[in-house]
Amino acid sequence: MAVLYSSLSMPADDLCATLFKRDPALDLRIWPDTGPVEEIEFALVWRPQPGDLVRYPNLKAIFCLGAGVDALLMDKTIPDLPIVRLVDRALTAGITEYVLLHVLRYHRHMPALEAAQRAREWSELRAPAPWDRRIGIMGFGVLGGDAADKLVSMGFTVAAWSRSAKSRPGVECFTGPEGLRPFLARTDILVCLLPLTADTEGIVNARTLAMLPKGACFINAGRGAEVVEEDLLAALDSGHLAYATLDVFRTEPLPPESRFWTHPKVTMTPHNASDTNAESAAAGLLQGMADARAGRPLKNLIDRQRGY
Repeated sequence: MAVLYSSLSMPADDLCATLFKRDPALDLRIWPDTGPVEEIEFALVWRPQPGDLVRYPNLKAIFCLGAGVDALLMDKTIPDLPIVRLVDRALTAGITEYVLLHVLRYHRHMPALEAAQRAREWSELRAPAPWDRRIGIMGFGVLGGDAADKLVSMGFTVAAWSRSAKSRPGVECFTGPEGLRPFLARTDILVCLLPLTADTEGIVNARTLAMLPKGACFINAGRGAEVVEEDLLAALDSGHLAYATLDVFRTEPLPPESRFWTHPKVTMTPHNASDTNAESAAAGLLQGMADARAGRPLKNLIDRQRGY
């Protein structure tokens, strides 16, 4: 049986070469050169051609080549098959590095110190002790959990907010709509790592931003559509929000006319907080397909009703 690689935006070279290196016998078909469609057993996808996956009558499982599956689920023709999202240590490490980098920037007043340098001002800004800095993480799955662990190990006071009840040593956990206001009210630096669903679209808006303490900072490495961008800009312009770091946007690439490019309180990155690592991803994909062929339970299955 064959394996289909299908992506409109992720180059096949590195990952496919690594898959072949690990399994030279792998019959890998790179879309649109699929060969006989009835031979396709598994699909490895990232933003595949809409409507294409229904063409493979013997498809057994779909493996998403990223942590988020929102773009995949937008295609309502996706067959009713197991969908596995990518969870690997390199992807997780990349997100954690990004979170730590920007939390520490804000904790140590780096934007203000950099502005003072440009103005040739000797500004001795002092950072509080880490346990006096309250970090809040929205989204507490694999990515949020790893970032929280590292922040706790550095001494920060960490809380998390998620849809379902969670618990983790050293982390104060809040749950559901009733937990959102108290979670935000105690947060100095807000980190968004939420999956994009009908419930999370636009969740960072004028109402929720107003729940943060004045002078809070915001870091988004989740999904751009979770932020009402006009409301975020208004909170920055008013001074209610001190700074924002944004890796994701509603429209990507970010249009040249966007104010985010030049806003003095915004740090932006081009959706590269973490990338799929060919070596670690290939190992997980091959193991997942081997499990499926052997009838073993698949790990990291998504729940279509929840959207993640």
